Amino acid sequence: MSDTPFSRGSRAAPPVLTLGDPVPLADRVDNRVLIPPVEGPPPRPPGDHIQALDGRTMGTTWSVRAIGPRGLTEAALREAIERELATVVALFSPWEPSSEISRFNAAPPGMWAVSQPFWDLVDAAMDLGDETNGAVDPTLGALVDLWGFGPPGPRGALLPLPSDEEVEAALKVSGWGRLRMNREARGLMQPGGMKLDLSGIAKGHAVDRVSDALTALGATSHLVEIGGELKGRGVKPDAQPWWVEIERVEGDASPRTVAALFDLAMATSGDYRRAFRHEGRLYPHTIDGSTGRPVSNNLASVTVLHASAMKADAYASALTVMGPFEGPEYAEAVGLAALFVERTPRGLVERMTPAFKAMMEDGAEAAPG
Repeated sequence: MSDTPFSRGSRAAPPVLTLGDPVPLADRVDNRVLIPPVEGPPPRPPGDHIQALDGRTMGTTWSVRAIGPRGLTEAALREAIERELATVVALFSPWEPSSEISRFNAAPPGMWAVSQPFWDLVDAAMDLGDETNGAVDPTLGALVDLWGFGPPGPRGALLPLPSDEEVEAALKVSGWGRLRMNREARGLMQPGGMKLDLSGIAKGHAVDRVSDALTALGATSHLVEIGGELKGRGVKPDAQPWWVEIERVEGDASPRTVAALFDLAMATSGDYRRAFRHEGRLYPHTIDGSTGRPVSNNLASVTVLHASAMKADAYASALTVMGPFEGPEYAEAVGLAALFVERTPRGLVERMTPAFKAMMEDGAEAAPG
């Protein structure tokens, strides 16, 4: 981002977790296996017992498998997890009228000071917006609401689609290039009617926060999942990594793909997650900020693996917006490990980036014969 005080003026059903399986999925000969680059043997986990916790947050579910040092209780783990989740909701949930994002969205025009955690995530989203030329855009709340994916709720089945005039009106108060930021004052300019929406990045951010909180407690080996976004650190007591299966699109006949989440996060964006049908056409929840409409490019799903769950989450959505041709080109150019599944007249077609293929090749060498 620019160092000037004002900037920007010019410019996922979740994956099937394999927790507790007596035989790792990697032992199945019909699986494709992804293993990230690892330098040296992983450190031993801090204990021998895996504690399993779960709950609900942000309109979805969360689950954690954690290995902590002796004396770290389940109650202490749950308190730390729920504290982080409550903080994310209080900051970024537009469904909570008292959240910081809801207060900004309802604010009259002006420059509004925001908290440091709020600033940090908006700043990160805007950096990604710059990097992806707006495929990541945290300012599309008015469009999200218009299409029935926001707090006002879904559009009624008998209602027509949003009109061109309604879309144009929402576009006028949207667009990452319109959000002005005063770095010195840690302020965001509300031009009037702009609605921030960080749903495409907040779950991944929450996964990172929970993972960091567990590490701070000494539970350095763990797997965190929130609404299908995952992050694994360390290994299990048997020295096996945290194996997870990449979510498959219905009708996909390709082999199952399992990934070793060793200090790695994974996010999947799919057109079947939150969507509605109108006159036979599917309208997924991912909004293309350049058109003001749900994406319509035949991408069924995009999976991204990255060290940061927040970035995996954001990139999966961004690549979905970019589409089945520009998306893989961009992902390859920046070195992302990504898997694309496109709907075509001849069926589902996969595209893998070189970084994704490299993990698969390493997995093929390491998998049992």
